[in-house]
Amino acid sequence: MIFLYKYDIITLYDINIKDILGGTMILETIKRQDLTYEQKLVSLARLAENTLDVINKSEKLKEYMKKNIVCDLMEGEAPYRPRYIVPDYSKFMDQGSNFLGLEVPKDIWEATNNLLILYKHVPSITTMPVYLGNIDYLLEPYIENEEEAYRAIKLFLKHIDSTITDSFCHANIGPRDTKAGRIILKVMRELQLPTPNLTLKYSEETSKELAIDAIKTALSTAKPSFANDDMFKKDFKGEYGIVSCYNGLKIGGGANTLIRVRLGALAKEATSIEDFFSRVLPEVTKEVLKFIDDRSKFIMEESGFFQSSFLVKEKLIEQEKFTGLFGFVGLAECVNTLLNAKEKKEKFGYFQIANELGERIVKSMYSFIENHKSKYAGEFFENTHLLHAQVGIDTDVNESPGCRIPIGEEPEMLEHILQSAPFHRYCPSGIGDIFVFDQTYKNNLEAILDIIRGAFANGMRFYSLYGSNSDVVRVTGYLVKKSEMEKLDRGEQVLRDTTALGKGARDNAKALERRLRYGK
Repeated sequence: MIFLYKYDIITLYDINIKDILGGTMILETIKRQDLTYEQKLVSLARLAENTLDVINKSEKLKEYMKKNIVCDLMEGEAPYRPRYIVPDYSKFMDQGSNFLGLEVPKDIWEATNNLLILYKHVPSITTMPVYLGNIDYLLEPYIENEEEAYRAIKLFLKHIDSTITDSFCHANIGPRDTKAGRIILKVMRELQLPTPNLTLKYSEETSKELAIDAIKTALSTAKPSFANDDMFKKDFKGEYGIVSCYNGLKIGGGANTLIRVRLGALAKEATSIEDFFSRVLPEVTKEVLKFIDDRSKFIMEESGFFQSSFLVKEKLIEQEKFTGLFGFVGLAECVNTLLNAKEKKEKFGYFQIANELGERIVKSMYSFIENHKSKYAGEFFENTHLLHAQVGIDTDVNESPGCRIPIGEEPEMLEHILQSAPFHRYCPSGIGDIFVFDQTYKNNLEAILDIIRGAFANGMRFYSLYGSNSDVVRVTGYLVKKSEMEKLDRGEQVLRDTTALGKGARDNAKALERRLRYGK
């Protein structure tokens, strides 16, 4: 088990719990000068939560966690809210809220104000909302004067960045072209802020003009990403939201928990490829699925969240639309270890046998999960949890996110897309690749749109991009500013706590050293 002691990741097995109970770590946190008040508050709450032990863990699971093969991604020892919550904001706009004393909005100012108020009351693992809704659709009905709407939306987005100080906060636009969507993209370029993260749901319904405007914005400020709308709608039987890093979840639902396996570390437990498939992978999958069930059980039946939250009572979320996420990282390192691959031509991303082995591993996990029926995965999901290609954490070393090819080893664009796309079908709750474009592409935005269309036609689910000269960059699935990381390097306070995670990913995982794609 690991948890965030703000800008340090600490392994619980390596510290004495008496240091928490006795106040040593509490006092250290209180005295830190590189944390804001809010960051100290969250850190102190985490320390308090981690003095408890309410989730039963088998001895085998404890062994996996001690070896850092399995981790709960800092969710805490006594989860008292779902990790990710995806409210039905359209319903909220149509009905208002009795609990918050909000009537149905009548103009753009009331619409943005109502949303900002609700956001303060949507929890998550970060304590802040990880999903803000399809904000263009939410605001479009209230646009009468575009100049006034521009002012309101600019203040709305600035408020979000200054108060939801965590770039796991995610908004969606599209697939239809709207006045609100165009204003949002314009403001994103002007403000150059990392929060909220943004995704354009892309389909045949998306106009070429909106897609080009989105690409122009992404080269400037690392957002929006592009989601394959048809693929997500098929998997979620209709409406879905892209939340947090790039997690697809059902509108009105969410995910109780996300537990991940480090496949690269797991491969070292196997004596052979056959041993990996017959013993090692089934054993760890069984332990993780039980851990997901146990954590979900506590949230659903013991924490009181679903029994007391006004979000449930006002039908903005429904328990049967929640599930659990089985995450993984390090597929590339796992394959390379099992094959004892040394040369690039033998490795995952380049060698057909390596790629086929990678797909066999992911397909096996998918099958284990599909056959595990749980009362803590909602009826909407036919009582199954979902597979998720996790983006990694800042302390990961030699463990690539999800199914990605290691940074610095990426092949040419076409080969990269064709290698990556087959894995996307197995991860409905999130998978994606990131591509960094040289600034020369600003003169040929249609070329990037052609690449995205081709990627989606070949089965890719999610496509992210940013420009090489941008201050706002995409680290793994979230955004940070390079200038803010430089402040943290100097020991200065920063507004957003994800800046620290970005700094760690930059230093430990070379997250800002992706292959640069040049235009002509």
